[in-house]
Amino acid sequence: MKSMSSKKEEKNEEIYLDQALRPSRWEDYIGQKHIKDNVKILLQAAEERGHIPEHILFYGPPGLGKTTLAHLIAKETGRQMKITSGPAIEKVGDLASILTNLSPGDIIFIDEIHRLNKTVEEVLYPAMESGVLDIIIGKGPSARTIQLDLSPFTLIAATTRVALVSAPLRSRFSGGVFRLEFYSNEEIGEIVRRSSKLLETEMEEEALKEVAKRSRFTPRTANYFLKRCRDYAQVSKKNLDQKTVKEALSMLSIDEIGLNSSDRKFLEILIEKFKGGPVGLKTMAAAMSEEEATVEEVIEPYLIQLGLLERTARGRVATEKAYTHLGFDIPKNLQSKLI
Repeated sequence: MKSMSSKKEEKNEEIYLDQALRPSRWEDYIGQKHIKDNVKILLQAAEERGHIPEHILFYGPPGLGKTTLAHLIAKETGRQMKITSGPAIEKVGDLASILTNLSPGDIIFIDEIHRLNKTVEEVLYPAMESGVLDIIIGKGPSARTIQLDLSPFTLIAATTRVALVSAPLRSRFSGGVFRLEFYSNEEIGEIVRRSSKLLETEMEEEALKEVAKRSRFTPRTANYFLKRCRDYAQVSKKNLDQKTVKEALSMLSIDEIGLNSSDRKFLEILIEKFKGGPVGLKTMAAAMSEEEATVEEVIEPYLIQLGLLERTARGRVATEKAYTHLGFDIPKNLQSKLI
């Protein structure tokens, strides 16, 4: 059994590796070209005018590079960045403490901003818009408002659920609201190639492609698979070729198109127990012994993206591609279920 110190060292190594793999220049950031082009213009224009960059919001599924973009902007502009998250700012005082300690031109990065307390959010509006912080002291008739002038700053925010960010807050990101898209297999391949060099890991081209095609179009997943494949090759004293990658990912229960055990369990239950659907979310969650939010937000999106699942007005339905992938016979009435 591992000691607490060895576990801590392992965790610190993972954090170090994640930081080491994070791009530090625009040239090293692969993909998201439309965002890079827009942000580079925004930053260059602000620099030429002698202004600080305007506030920016990035949104999209986890692992696509929202935090990496924030770090990249800070490095490219040579500014200090303070990092926090929506849930961490519980009170107005927490926000006031962060904002009043900023130096002119600093960047504050708020991750998962959709989880920001509504009271805190209302105090953030004038801070973003006018550079002032309105703080109410006291209660009842004796209450009074103090207005503090803040140093000019740039707020960069990230969220996985942009619909939960209120319209007034979204409208104050005058620099732009940018959606990060999923990556192509070619882009993921480039990311894995770059990461393997940084990890000083020799990897055959076919092995690289094998990791890329199973990575769910997500850089974070690709880097995670790369590290686990490297570990497996090291321990088993094997070269990091296609066969070794397949063996390593098989141990993680990742199949050839990136489905994990939960994904396959979902489809198998849908096909075997419910004849391919249609079936409702609550029924599927109960059948899997999972929470509804986990099924809807974690399992289903990738299956829909691959065309293995469809959400119809009557419920979830497995597609022909799902039957073929899992080796089930395709029912004759499948098309009528998808209508």
